[in-house]
Amino acid sequence: MSKRERGKAFGVSRNVFFLGWVSFLTDVSSEMIFNLLPLFLMNVLGAGTAIIGFIEGLGDSAATLLKIASGWLSDRLGRRKGLTTLGYVLSTLAKPFLYIANVWGAVLAVRVADRAGKGIRTSPRDALVADSTSPDEMGRSFGFHRALDTFGAVAGIAGAVAIVFLMQKGEWLLSRDTFQMAVIIGFIPAVLSVLLLIFFVHERRALRPLKEKVSAAPWKGFDKRFKIFLGIIALFTLGNSATAFLILRAQDLGFSVVHILLMLVLFNLVYASISYPSGILSDKIGRRRVIIAGWSIYALTYLGFALASAAWHVILLFALYGFYFGAAEGATRAFVADMVPEETRGTAYGLYHGAVGMALLPASVIAGVLWQAISPAATFYFGAAMAGAAMVGFLFFIRK
Repeated sequence: MSKRERGKAFGVSRNVFFLGWVSFLTDVSSEMIFNLLPLFLMNVLGAGTAIIGFIEGLGDSAATLLKIASGWLSDRLGRRKGLTTLGYVLSTLAKPFLYIANVWGAVLAVRVADRAGKGIRTSPRDALVADSTSPDEMGRSFGFHRALDTFGAVAGIAGAVAIVFLMQKGEWLLSRDTFQMAVIIGFIPAVLSVLLLIFFVHERRALRPLKEKVSAAPWKGFDKRFKIFLGIIALFTLGNSATAFLILRAQDLGFSVVHILLMLVLFNLVYASISYPSGILSDKIGRRRVIIAGWSIYALTYLGFALASAAWHVILLFALYGFYFGAAEGATRAFVADMVPEETRGTAYGLYHGAVGMALLPASVIAGVLWQAISPAATFYFGAAMAGAAMVGFLFFIRK
């Protein structure tokens, strides 16, 4: 590590510390604005659920493809910060246009630009976190980053609730003025995150001479173990339906919109609180044990949602769902860094995020079909089964 990366704060390198706060501020902004976006589309612009789903789906598809491309490109360039900054800047510049959006097509353009920014920055940023960390502290760094990222989500959701309450009091439908206020306030932390990244995150020189380029085919150059790991991640994600189905299950069991928002706050608080200690634990006892523990909690949580019949069941299950994310998310990203050479980390994170992203669409389609054709419980039984199958594959095919 370079000299400027040796100083530590909260047990992590200077880069990781500031990248954590960049993600915190970005999530404050995004969660404040985009949690209200479906309501803005429906209540103000009159868009239907099919349009809302199309907007979200197209945005997610753009993000998935760009995560693969940007990770690979960061390896080709031997640089991470430029692409990371570009991604954050693109998302930040897109948000103010929601203030003047009058048709759903304009919202689509903004949402795709925002998600494209996320796609561009995610893989190089994760690689930059890994590059700024010693191998024996990888879990700590990713745990710290995920913790701040998720605390930002908590603050953003709480900010959205506060804005709606102060602007609308007891009104049922979201108003244009309320949404515009959220856009104005939410833009401020987004700008601060970009400034923090530009002035406080520093990168080493290129990772290798320019002539030593990585393969033009992103999947080449990785061993069989990493490729099997990607397959197992895709299998696990196939049963990991969108959080929307957990929300629908809670509503199905009698929870109001306000109560559901409060449970989302609970989910994110648990997620954020567990991430850092879980990352440290993975450094001490190994990533495999922490990941398996997290996936086990996930399987039990989905079984619980299938069988839930009382309000306290759902509250407990949302907390457990946060525990799963806190335990597994940072450790899994650290595990990717453990398995691949430093000079190909960007590509590796691109492929990892790509495998997750490409599996999420069929996962939600399967969940929806099972919900309608059989029962809500069938959706969660399937998710638990996929988690169980992934755990078996991980135990037998991913050795230390």
